[in-house]
Amino acid sequence: MTSVADLKGQTVGFAASGGLDSCTITRWLTEQGVRVVCFTADMAQPDETDFRAIEERMRACGAADFVALPLHDMIAAAGIEVIQFQAKYEGAYWNTTGIGRHVIVAGMVPELRRRGIRVLAHGATGRGNDQVRFQLCTNMLAPELTVYAPWRDPAFLQQFRGRAEMIDYCLARKLPIKASKEAPYSTDANLLGLTHEAGKLEHLTTSPWFVQPGMGVLPSQGPAEPEAVTIRFVQGVPTAINGQLLSPFQAIRRANALAGRHGVGICTHVVENRFVGIKSRGVYEAPGMELLGSAYAFLLQLILDRRGRELFDPLSLFMARQIYQGYGFDLASHMARAALAPLTRLATGTITVQLYKGRVEFLAAEDVPHQLYSESNASMEAVGEFDHADSEGFVRVLQVSARALAASGQVVPPAWTNIGH
Repeated sequence: MTSVADLKGQTVGFAASGGLDSCTITRWLTEQGVRVVCFTADMAQPDETDFRAIEERMRACGAADFVALPLHDMIAAAGIEVIQFQAKYEGAYWNTTGIGRHVIVAGMVPELRRRGIRVLAHGATGRGNDQVRFQLCTNMLAPELTVYAPWRDPAFLQQFRGRAEMIDYCLARKLPIKASKEAPYSTDANLLGLTHEAGKLEHLTTSPWFVQPGMGVLPSQGPAEPEAVTIRFVQGVPTAINGQLLSPFQAIRRANALAGRHGVGICTHVVENRFVGIKSRGVYEAPGMELLGSAYAFLLQLILDRRGRELFDPLSLFMARQIYQGYGFDLASHMARAALAPLTRLATGTITVQLYKGRVEFLAAEDVPHQLYSESNASMEAVGEFDHADSEGFVRVLQVSARALAASGQVVPPAWTNIGH
């Protein structure tokens, strides 16, 4: 394990958000004789737009240099891939922070190499998933680099047990922090969404609705009238919203605005299984991901056949875990991408949905060249191209196995079949 004593006299590249942890760690490392270069990822996070202010804050805390990484397009492309996989962890979380950590490392590594810096430091705690994501992503993309985590360093832990000690430390040194001991929760943000956790949210008796949304309004505060939104996908990528051609970054940003004002994807409450083995509670905001992801799900319904769906669903769950756990760059993820590619090439179409009070509802689908749905075959009003009489032989084949199950005593009706008899 790398300790601060091992780093004395060296330069570390520190993934700094500009918050309390960043300020504390930067100053503490500097006091221990370590030269700190702060790297802040510009991922269009809605809660922090003034990167000059972050630079001033980090330099005031002792940073020898500051690098703002322009990662708008990278986080957008990564977010689109999450949508294509429908990679929601445990069914509700769009992996916004999980994929964000992959993007940060992918953005930092080339700059670290260019500057000859051989240590990547981060402020993730020893209780969460981010420490694993930073570690594994760095190890995979740049195995020659050392990863240093202060929250796993006994020297750091001896001085800082948590938020209160860090605040006292920063105040004693007159560092320009914005945090306070009264903060009800902490937030992590990027273009794809906000994750709120800790503080009052650790108490299950606390309703999630006290969280102040940063990307829209609560569903109950949405407009009284629904709004229709039309999204054009070309080979799995949203290329236009309401007829306006957009880049992936622009599409997600536009979707955030449209969905956010209707409370879509705002304050999604999840008690999830962290990779480290403990339960955690989070309140998530991902309005654009929820809008685009739901529209894409409607498109996939038209394209996937039965066997394709049976393969896609576990692939989706698998990739959600991969991203959540920090394995987004490994061989298995590469294999999953290869498996998804044939479907993505077919995913072209125009989907219209309705936004209302936190919901995304289907309205229409048009110009889907690879859809399997046929109005004539599906019609219940007329025989059409599908001859209902042809099903007689099909059903006769199926009844053979059904009767065999009964004859062998393998049919066990549930108890509710006896109710009322």
